[in-house]
Amino acid sequence: MDAVNPNVINDPVSLARSQFPGSATRFRHKSAPVMVCSDNMDFLRDMPDGCCKLIVTSPPYNLGKDYESRTPLDDYLDQQAAVISECVRVLHPQGSICWQVGNYVSDGEIMPLDTLTYPIFRRLRLKLRNRIIWHFGHGLHCTRRLSGRYETINWWTASDDYTWHLDPIRVPSKYPGKRHFKGPNAGRLSGNPLGKNPSDVWEFPNVKNNHPEKTGHPCQFPVELVERLVLSMTDKGDAVLDPYMGVGSSIIAALMHERDAYGCDVVPEYVDIASQRVEAWRKGELRTRPMGKPIYNPTLPNGGH
Repeated sequence: MDAVNPNVINDPVSLARSQFPGSATRFRHKSAPVMVCSDNMDFLRDMPDGCCKLIVTSPPYNLGKDYESRTPLDDYLDQQAAVISECVRVLHPQGSICWQVGNYVSDGEIMPLDTLTYPIFRRLRLKLRNRIIWHFGHGLHCTRRLSGRYETINWWTASDDYTWHLDPIRVPSKYPGKRHFKGPNAGRLSGNPLGKNPSDVWEFPNVKNNHPEKTGHPCQFPVELVERLVLSMTDKGDAVLDPYMGVGSSIIAALMHERDAYGCDVVPEYVDIASQRVEAWRKGELRTRPMGKPIYNPTLPNGGH
């Protein structure tokens, strides 16, 4: 790890003193992201109550990847419950939690992790607004079951009074010029001129070897997915937190839209990559897949791009 990089804080105690000097002190927004090489429970305990408008993350799936240790499922869920409880504590009263997960697999049997974590969120009195399906076209091919091509993002809110902005994430209407043909609105546009409300099925390419954002992390998620959550669930200057930061996709999405960004990860290599990505973004050198770019279609000229 680059020990002199100012974006990386390795000591959680120093973080607590410099960023969160006591729960009674008002949470102070920062112009630079805070990225910490630390256990997320240590990091979260030093954050004051109600400080984060959006918590968006993709925790390990307990599959024994390079960045995790496989544990008995009950132990894994207990660990998740502890982290989720701390996330709820630091969540703003008008805030949202977006928990992106796939399947736990054991002896060929799949167990959808969002169904297993659902009771944890409900016990903490959060309300589920959407179960978003993230569909992607590529992945490993299964031999004894259908190949998996989606994961889920469970969007939870702390209350019925939550931040929500539809206009920044509208998508093109199927018939943008369609008009009412009768009645008092005859001749007027029948849809919103800014576009339509996205459905709860989102199609973004996953980050594989030919994706412009690919790093050494085996399971990073695309920046454009997080952008849609940041734009719709926060305001400029709000704090966005990722307690399983990985290589910083959530950090990048927050910074791109003038939000404050906080994150941690236990793997020094990933924290260092996240810091390098932030620096590349500041210099205008970071390659990301832009929001709204069509999915590559080999039947169209230039893939439809």
